[in-house]
Amino acid sequence: MNKQKVEAGPVQNGELALKRVAIDTYRENVAYLHRDCHVYRAEGFQALSKIQIRHGEHRILAVLNVVDDDAIVDPGELGLSEQAFTQFGAEAGARVSAAHAEPPRSMEAVRRKMNGEILDEQDFAAIARDINEHLYSKTELAAFLVASGQTGLDRDEILYLTRAMFETGERLNWDEPLVADKHCIGGIPGNRTSMLVVPIIAAHGMLIPKTSSRAITSPSGTADTMEVLANVELSPEALYHLGHQHRGCLAWGGTAHLAPVDDILISVERPLGLDSQGLMVASILSKKLAAGSTHLLIDIPVGPTAKVRHMRQALALRKLFEFVGDHLGIHLEVVITDGRQPVGRGIGPVLEARDVLQVLENDPDAPADLRQKSLHLAGRILEFDPDVRGGFGYAIARDILESGRALEKLQAIIAAQGKRESRLEPGPLSFEVKAREDGIVTAIDNYRLGRIARLAGAPMGKGAGVDLLAKVGDRVRAGDPLYRVHAEFKADFEFARQLCDRDSGYQLGDTPPPARIEPFN
Repeated sequence: MNKQKVEAGPVQNGELALKRVAIDTYRENVAYLHRDCHVYRAEGFQALSKIQIRHGEHRILAVLNVVDDDAIVDPGELGLSEQAFTQFGAEAGARVSAAHAEPPRSMEAVRRKMNGEILDEQDFAAIARDINEHLYSKTELAAFLVASGQTGLDRDEILYLTRAMFETGERLNWDEPLVADKHCIGGIPGNRTSMLVVPIIAAHGMLIPKTSSRAITSPSGTADTMEVLANVELSPEALYHLGHQHRGCLAWGGTAHLAPVDDILISVERPLGLDSQGLMVASILSKKLAAGSTHLLIDIPVGPTAKVRHMRQALALRKLFEFVGDHLGIHLEVVITDGRQPVGRGIGPVLEARDVLQVLENDPDAPADLRQKSLHLAGRILEFDPDVRGGFGYAIARDILESGRALEKLQAIIAAQGKRESRLEPGPLSFEVKAREDGIVTAIDNYRLGRIARLAGAPMGKGAGVDLLAKVGDRVRAGDPLYRVHAEFKADFEFARQLCDRDSGYQLGDTPPPARIEPFN
């Protein structure tokens, strides 16, 4: 909505004076009324009910919070949270009215989904449209997400949801026949391959404008880690300029208004820890389509504590990605990789950024697994280029990395996005988790290590996380450190230490583990 300046004046005819309440409600519209407000009493509002607020032709729906403190709002005012105030568009003091809100019409489709019914394309279009217009409360969003996750989405429903999600936002048009991208489905801590793949591909001259989500259930997403080095909140105009000038970028997709329904759903998925496969496919592909990608590589790690634990699941998921991608006109390839343990040493934004820079700088201490996996993925993407012969991509990617061209490219992208001047420093509070006996590391629990890093404060605490000192196959002695946990705050430090005391997430044995899973097509 366009902002409209309004002169403040006396409240009349059941109207209230608009007030901006400096509370971040994270993508939920929240309104505040005083318990003694005459409108609150006359309309019979209840706390947490949904109300419609109007000013002229402007309207917004919000969840009502009732307060007793005149410092928040007085009886003649209606307060809006930061999210709602910005969306509403009027200035403080504007005269507004409030009334009961009708539930979104698409909730009927959600209730049918809760009962196990199959929804059609029009149902998903209506749901996405109402979510995008902020007609859903977080309770209603949770109902949709749980229904979709528990009763499941068939492949046609995933296709309909994907299309509806990307059509409700903006779409970037690069005016080029080949726009490359990659995405990992997640579940593997570390694994910051995108920050290596993008500069390699961009240095080759292919266009790869990478827009990423922030972490949902992981200790860091690509956007969270890149934010340690550069600004990631870029407008569509800035993304377009960066892409054409530097052939690549590493940005958060939220500010570009790409598939905004996905960002709203993520705001509920994150605290609930929801991450169903159908919703994941729709989330990934809607964002990639909105970003203008024409060629996409999907990385599906497989391991006993990864999101995908068996090869048969990975193959089924690959078919699902290919089905939706084919119907929506994107060239999509899937690579299945080893997901038995974290990739790299660092888990958490600062520690992961350190690993990336070590690889780009060809540091002999750089994590070899992160380097090799990134080269493999970059090589596959390079082979999207019709001028690159099949099987030659890896060698080209390695030459670009070893020559220093990839480092120069990332430095240029960082400077163009806006370099952060903060230093790469892990959290000052730390403790080590040590081996209790001699042995060989036979397994590392991805989920456990990720949870430890999150309890330590990642990704909100950029320096929080876990620094791995032993990987699968390493021989350790009793008392040797397995990993070091970093935190920025005492409470996070204690939470993480208590979790480590219950279970370190490491298994030791007498015999080496089986050979790693090779990338599979």
